[in-house]
Amino acid sequence: MTDTIVEIKNVTHKYKGAAGNTLDGVSLSIKRGETLLLCGASGSGKTSVIRLINGLIPHYYQGTMTGEVTVNGLDISKTQLYELAGVVGTVFQNPRSQFFSVDTDGEIVFGPENIGLSPEEIRSRKEEIVGQMNLDKLLDRSLFELSGGEKQRIACASVAALLPEIILLDEPSSNLDMDSMKMLHDIVREWKRQGKTVIVSEHRLWYLKDLADRVICMENGAIVREWTGREFADLSGTETKNFKLRPVNINEHYLALLSEKEKEGSIDQHFSDGIRLKDFYFSYHRKPYILRKREFTAADVDSLSLCIPELDIPKGKVTAVIGSNGTGKSTFLRCLCGLENDCTGVIASDGKEYRKKHRIGFSYMVMQDVNHQLFTDSVEKEVLLSMKDKDVNRCHEILNTLGLLEFKDKHPMALSGGQKQRVAIASAIAAGAELLLFDEPTSGLDYAHMEKVGELLHGLAESGGTVLVSTHDPEFVEECCDCTLRIKNGRVVSFEESR
Repeated sequence: MTDTIVEIKNVTHKYKGAAGNTLDGVSLSIKRGETLLLCGASGSGKTSVIRLINGLIPHYYQGTMTGEVTVNGLDISKTQLYELAGVVGTVFQNPRSQFFSVDTDGEIVFGPENIGLSPEEIRSRKEEIVGQMNLDKLLDRSLFELSGGEKQRIACASVAALLPEIILLDEPSSNLDMDSMKMLHDIVREWKRQGKTVIVSEHRLWYLKDLADRVICMENGAIVREWTGREFADLSGTETKNFKLRPVNINEHYLALLSEKEKEGSIDQHFSDGIRLKDFYFSYHRKPYILRKREFTAADVDSLSLCIPELDIPKGKVTAVIGSNGTGKSTFLRCLCGLENDCTGVIASDGKEYRKKHRIGFSYMVMQDVNHQLFTDSVEKEVLLSMKDKDVNRCHEILNTLGLLEFKDKHPMALSGGQKQRVAIASAIAAGAELLLFDEPTSGLDYAHMEKVGELLHGLAESGGTVLVSTHDPEFVEECCDCTLRIKNGRVVSFEESR
């Protein structure tokens, strides 16, 4: 048996309808049992390499390709996708795109059931995977009720249950909190111990620095640099920034700050020039009503998914909303902008009060899954759609600042995950709302674009806006946020100024 399990020889690829090559003469050999990290700026070709290995290129994504790809002795161009099921498993950037069931248990065992394993073997694999990945609390749950990070963990489990020799992960940590990332780190370490070949495409690098045997950096569809794991772990912030990469080493203070184990702090804050939230109560388990909908109060505290009797948030600053997956951060933002109809509450700002439906006009939210809010057939139209007064020049200024102007005529759904995220952020900036809410806006972004988003958010805050950003990125909090607001079980447990 050869030591090489993946062989990519001089591959050039261009997606159908694309202006240029996505991959340009890529050659890469991957050893059996190797843990390989692919890094690089958004759109550099990392995901396309993943698609070469799992066969989505050329069997699913149309385009032109030259060169050879061999996986475990199989010529990918002559191997059908179903023949790779037991060899290669893939966890995609958006876990929703790979779900086949409606509940967590069914999703974990879908693969083993689909290949016809016995009920005993299916149960055994499920128990093993649930134990390895600490998924007991996620069993017997609807997939539609899970947070983004919880969905990612179930996607990892469903792939692992097939026991593939090669495991591909495309931005697996993009929606995970700090403790879930530690768990993902331990899962990759266990796969490494088992002798699996693990290939990870990532922007967040620090949690893999002790696991990667080799690191490949890509730019414009080509491999531009290679490091050993040890060389990579020693890179300085300046060196990673030169390659448009996020830092490998993070300040321990910010790693601890975003950990669930961090102690609760103070919420005794008052800002004379801020906005005030009053009586924000919401539950996902509202009891049916016949004649009149009963309003929630603080007396219902035990049954509430969100319970914020009063809170002041400063204007002119960027406030990070932190907390673990599933603890209520996204619910908090959705209630603020009026997307949850059953949420009570009033926003007071500059002597005016905004209730329920009026909160929609007062605020603008960029969702965690931006696919839900991309509606038009071009990037330019998408940004113009959010403007009260259409201004093409202003639209182009925003796109240029975010590195999107060259894609202005491209369909938003044809962009990479990080590029889609920037389109949604451009739309939020163009909307000019007083309260701007961002749910994980940097999850799919490289360092340069994360830094640019931070600068733009600070510009919005300095112009008088109130900016709230739900995030798990310690790099972003360290460099771009003025305050931290911690949510735990739908309650605000601390509000601190970090600068």
